[in-house]
Amino acid sequence: MTIHNFSRFMRGMSAGNRITGRGEALSDEQLRAAVPSIFATNAHESRSARFAPVPTITVLDGLRTEGFEPFSAVQARTRIEGKAEYTKHMLRLRHRSLTNTEGDAFEIVLVNANDGTSAYHMMPGFFRFVCENGLMTGETFNEVRVRHSGNAIGEVIEGAYSVLEDAPVVVDQVSRWKSIALRDIEREALAEAAHTLRFPTADEAKPAAIQADALLRPRRSADRATDLWTAFNVVQENTIKGGLTGRVRDANGRTVRRSTREVAGIDQNRSLNRALWMLTERMAEIKAG
Repeated sequence: MTIHNFSRFMRGMSAGNRITGRGEALSDEQLRAAVPSIFATNAHESRSARFAPVPTITVLDGLRTEGFEPFSAVQARTRIEGKAEYTKHMLRLRHRSLTNTEGDAFEIVLVNANDGTSAYHMMPGFFRFVCENGLMTGETFNEVRVRHSGNAIGEVIEGAYSVLEDAPVVVDQVSRWKSIALRDIEREALAEAAHTLRFPTADEAKPAAIQADALLRPRRSADRATDLWTAFNVVQENTIKGGLTGRVRDANGRTVRRSTREVAGIDQNRSLNRALWMLTERMAEIKAG
């Protein structure tokens, strides 16, 4: 899939309940209170007999035996009564042995639903503690996708191990990005590409709330470094978390202040995150010459 094709996925479901461990692994009690669909062991009544539910809690228990624990979770909203316990959800898990001394950690990202809105997805991710931004890797690495049919649970458990195998490769890639210095023009190019991904329909008649250079504004002094890893994290955090303010002209020609919103939808967050990772991979390739 090309970078431009990611704009087709920008209409993800809105996120509802969300919980973050803030440095501590989440217990089943905490998860059940905030993200009950993780514990669905059967399918929603709207599904046919051919639909094989994949209980996320079953997979989570298996990964816990491997040393992975959930540190954040989010569940999609629904307006349909009785469907909240089956809707799409996303979990991010980390393993303490894969946390390096610079405050980064490899993650496994799980997405699932037992209401027919999602196949089972499992992909590698990365977490940077200084800004608590949940990154997702691009399509260079393994992604498990299992339909809800047949021996779905067995396929998911097997696929989890293939994602785990990517941990040292992802960590090595991040290490290389930290050693790549960027010129201002290269950082600006990264921000412009990210801006297009975040605001694919912006034009003169309906401009984006901010200009591309706003995505390069560091939120902390440690992010003033000019290496590729830092630049990527600054752009990713500003793109995903929102909260940036700019000035645009409204339909009457008046200058008004507008702010960017957080990318909270599960599908939108995932697609945009992975597109940003692919952009950064491409920048690294260009720098390698």
